[in-house]
Amino acid sequence: MPDPFILDQTFSGQNYSLNRLAKAEYENCTFKSCSFLKSDLSNISFLECEFVDCDLSNANLKQTTLKEIFFKSCKLLGVQFYQCNDFLLSLRFEECNLDFSSFYKLKLKNTPFRNCKMASVDFTETDLSSAIFQNCNLKNALFHNTVLEKSDFSTAYNYSLDPEINKINKAKFSKKDVIGLLMKYNIRIE
Repeated sequence: MPDPFILDQTFSGQNYSLNRLAKAEYENCTFKSCSFLKSDLSNISFLECEFVDCDLSNANLKQTTLKEIFFKSCKLLGVQFYQCNDFLLSLRFEECNLDFSSFYKLKLKNTPFRNCKMASVDFTETDLSSAIFQNCNLKNALFHNTVLEKSDFSTAYNYSLDPEINKINKAKFSKKDVIGLLMKYNIRIE
């Protein structure tokens, strides 16, 4: 039996940590001030949905479909996005806390991250071509064999990445924060 199809619904103030969100295909739905803390969202499809002021920290996203999803002012601590179904994966983040999350090996071309906290986020082997890191704190974020070509770091801060093991062709960096490209050399710039 196919999963139910839920269209154009708004869910407000629900606690899906206690009562699991029904397995379904959610399209053009909005989730406001909902808690998904440690929730099992595996094998659920979200298409063109918005999550606003939600807590999805440590949610299980195994084989979850996330197509054209907008996260605004959400707490997404420790989310393992790499476990999602990567077919048609498309995400936008604004004013979110993504600390300790992982995007390992995902294709996230053109993904905007705006005003986000991203401490210790794992971007190992991720394709972030033309991604935007606007006013993002990337303290201890891990970039290893990451594709960052044409990405915009011009307002990002606290990043440290090695140009020798990442692809950074035509990426944008600000003069004042370019030190993040030189950290491995243990040099002082005055």
